[in-house]
Amino acid sequence: MTEVQTNQNPSKTIDKLAMVITTYKRQNLLATLFESILALEQAPWRVIVVDNERSDETKSMVEDFSAKVTAQWGKTVADRSGNQERVVYAPQTENLGGAGGFSAGVKKAYQLGAEWFWVMDDDVAVLPDGIAKLAPWTRRHEVIQGSRFDYDGGPFYWQYDFRIGLGIPNPIAPAAFGRAGFRTMNTLCFEGGLFNRRVVKEIGLPDPRFFIYWDDTIYGYRASKVTAPIVVPDVVLRRTREIGNWDIAGLRQLNSTSDMNRYHIMRNRGYMARYFMVYGDYRPFLFGLGTLATAAKELIRLVMVDREHLRTGIVQIAKGWWDSRKLLHDNAWRPMPSPLPDTLDD
Repeated sequence: MTEVQTNQNPSKTIDKLAMVITTYKRQNLLATLFESILALEQAPWRVIVVDNERSDETKSMVEDFSAKVTAQWGKTVADRSGNQERVVYAPQTENLGGAGGFSAGVKKAYQLGAEWFWVMDDDVAVLPDGIAKLAPWTRRHEVIQGSRFDYDGGPFYWQYDFRIGLGIPNPIAPAAFGRAGFRTMNTLCFEGGLFNRRVVKEIGLPDPRFFIYWDDTIYGYRASKVTAPIVVPDVVLRRTREIGNWDIAGLRQLNSTSDMNRYHIMRNRGYMARYFMVYGDYRPFLFGLGTLATAAKELIRLVMVDREHLRTGIVQIAKGWWDSRKLLHDNAWRPMPSPLPDTLDD
């Protein structure tokens, strides 16, 4: 089998690019993502599928997908174990959530020798020219967030400006990119975020303790301490899962969510505050205001989008808030190792 990547235009490829996908009980969405990967104009070095369900159905899907990938692109540059298969199946023994899944996937890709990590959930599809659009940005930047289409085909606005004092995204950050053609950011989204090996080495792995929510935000915040992350206008993927929402002024929207999300949105502010303390950015009064604003936003979401969950939602918001306060006073808490231990290279 011939090596395909060496025959591609170097200006449109990304060296040792590992796509890291986290999935859990959404095989129909995963199938759409797989189809979109097969339509890519450039071949990724590796596709790592982290299966939080450890499902026989998902395993079978990955095996079928791997066979199609090999037939289309052939083998790839060997990883450190000598393996030349492009697709790597990584089943987990328990559901680690998105945070734990991405932590495990980035760790696996790092150990295999990946130079770039393109992370995404199973509810997106990559565009055929996605890699080609991102490649030029990798020449001068180490953390890049591409733009996305929403599930309805319209542009998806993402809050790239994180107000660190308050611990909340800036809801009125300008959507336009200006003369530079990109905007500097201090956050990240694991729905298509791309970052370099050096960044992983410097700041460590994503923190699996978040389980869901704020894990990518804090990983981008940590990355901004060692490099200058950017968000670019190039659309590289589209969202494939329809979510109920409340449209705000025709651009921003408030999406429906679950009680589990509501709990972690509030609880994980405890982890957020602990990381701010590590970097000297924790301001108790401002952060408290941000927590109030976050709770208010979730209450508005309940009333405007998720009214049928009003009672249980309020309970989960309060419970998450209470547990976040316990995290703030947990003397045993430690941040993820930074820089990454050399043993991970073994």
